[in-house]
Amino acid sequence: MKIRIAAPITFDSIVDGPGLRMVIWTQGCIHNCEECHNPQTHSLRGGYEVDTKEIIDKLNKLKLQRGITLSGGEPFLQPEALEEIAKEAKDKNLDVWSYTGFKFEELLNDRNPNRFKNLNLLKYIDVLVDGKFENDKKDIFLKFRGSSNQRIIDVKKTLKEKKIILAEEYIERDLCEAK
Repeated sequence: MKIRIAAPITFDSIVDGPGLRMVIWTQGCIHNCEECHNPQTHSLRGGYEVDTKEIIDKLNKLKLQRGITLSGGEPFLQPEALEEIAKEAKDKNLDVWSYTGFKFEELLNDRNPNRFKNLNLLKYIDVLVDGKFENDKKDIFLKFRGSSNQRIIDVKKTLKEKKIILAEEYIERDLCEAK
């Protein structure tokens, strides 16, 4: 299966989730957030295609990474390809984080034609950072998110409880703020 990515995979990120992480930068985004951190990923025709097997081969060679992060662009524009990658990551006991400009509720809304594909991907995601980046809510003291409207969601608990459960351990504000 093919996936459109924006840039080469990052193998040693420490800012896209906890621990050392492999980051897959998906290409294509429809949100157009003002002051987006990755505007070069917006074009649906930009970037380049690779086979998911190439990414899985790289994933299988990881040694020190705690997990992978699906970023972009908008990962949920390519849920089937990312499901294949995320499933392999879980089989390797890696945790999976994803960023999305959609709200969790939008991903699974009955009117969303991709809701079942989104659900299949979400089943392999541990933590989802959802919501558009809002420049007027930007806060440099927030961990793993750019603006205070974004939620850090424990996906497993949310799917089980059928209500949004935040991953509280990642939501604390940086201690520098208090100084």
